[in-house]
Amino acid sequence: MARTGNYCAFYVQTPFSESNLGANTAKDFVYYNTLRMWKGKDSSFPFVDSHDKTYNVRDDSDWEKTLKPRLRERLNQSKNIILFLSSVTANSQALREEIDFGINTNGLPVIVVYPEYDKKSDIIDCDSKTLKKQIKDLWDKLPIFRDSMCKVPTIHLPMDKSLIEKTLNDPDFVVATKKDAGRNFYPC
Repeated sequence: MARTGNYCAFYVQTPFSESNLGANTAKDFVYYNTLRMWKGKDSSFPFVDSHDKTYNVRDDSDWEKTLKPRLRERLNQSKNIILFLSSVTANSQALREEIDFGINTNGLPVIVVYPEYDKKSDIIDCDSKTLKKQIKDLWDKLPIFRDSMCKVPTIHLPMDKSLIEKTLNDPDFVVATKKDAGRNFYPC
């Protein structure tokens, strides 16, 4: 099976409906929509939405019979995960499943986007060349990610279109050609 998609993982409160006007105020969903918008405006933007690869389901669908299998099917078709991690992210059942299955079963590299930050220096201490404490603290919002990320390559990015585009084109963060596990970022 060809793994061509980028699986976006983000938190939304449930029940959730994309067609509901409230979806536009669900912060992490808005960030996902930003990628879709960039792709819509520029077909060369290297984002291939794994969520478009299977039919949509309602959030009030049965978890075991419908939602969980659909998430897994989408992850099985993906070459990496784009995780939006922000101050509103919560440790939801769906997000735990996406990260656990994506990393621990499929070994998918994770592109972590911190959408509340827009510069590298917001997430990286440029002098010590390390991720800032406020970034590491966000990992506690999603313990399965914090505890599993050592198994795959991760790259940590601010919400910067050019850096996201560069990373989506980088074979080091694609499952078939991934680099060794570890935390990565672009230096200041």
